[in-house]
Amino acid sequence: MENSRKGAGSSPGTAYLGLVKSPVALTVGAAESSACSGLLADLRTFGRLGVRGAGVVTALGTEGQEGFVVVHEIPAQAVRQQLLAARGAGSFRAVKVGFVTTVPVIRAAAAEVSRLGAPVVVDPALVSRSGTPLLRGSSTGAFVRELLPVATVITPNLPEASLLAGFPVRNEEDAKRAARAIQQLGPRAVLIKGGHAEGDDVANGLLDGRTWCIHRHPRLPVGRPEGSGGLLSAAIAAHLARGETLPDAVAAAFEFVYRELAERST
Repeated sequence: MENSRKGAGSSPGTAYLGLVKSPVALTVGAAESSACSGLLADLRTFGRLGVRGAGVVTALGTEGQEGFVVVHEIPAQAVRQQLLAARGAGSFRAVKVGFVTTVPVIRAAAAEVSRLGAPVVVDPALVSRSGTPLLRGSSTGAFVRELLPVATVITPNLPEASLLAGFPVRNEEDAKRAARAIQQLGPRAVLIKGGHAEGDDVANGLLDGRTWCIHRHPRLPVGRPEGSGGLLSAAIAAHLARGETLPDAVAAAFEFVYRELAERST
């Protein structure tokens, strides 16, 4: 089954501010100094969409022209303690997992996140903007084995989809085939972001179960593209925390991100 959707305006996050009790979402990832990406940006996105946020830090880093650079990796035991504390602090309605580095950290994140009973958005940080791998070989294998099976949805870009699927992903047909291959690794759904492809429009493909849906929007002349993928995955987690279905959460997240990028381009 195949559908196609274009963004059509939904209520902005400020519509949620009147609610007495907001849902809570957890983000697991790196703290980046400028807050343009990573855990700090996720928490800001959660707040803008009316969701309270909690965070587990896996690394400290900076965002530059070449992409994310790790300054310090948090030891696995410290990550595990944060996860245990988060699990004991209350219930979460959604979880986002971003930058995870070593095999022990990946295993800890997968084990603890799977016990939360909430939908899990995995935003793979596998390849930097310059094309440099961000994970060592053994960590990539652990990421696939341990984390993908607990994911409700994984959100790779084209280079990451190529790495996970095992073949180049350059267009919509490649993306659909790659999504099916990645889905066999464990996640319920696969959202392949098409921003790296050429063309005036950006086509993003969601495979949810057996349903393939294209979300298409005009490409914006954004001068500051850093963090846009993380912005999308955080917005998906926020909308899932609000109780929306995955297709609706993805559609609303794209609309939110498009508005954000449109503001950057002006």
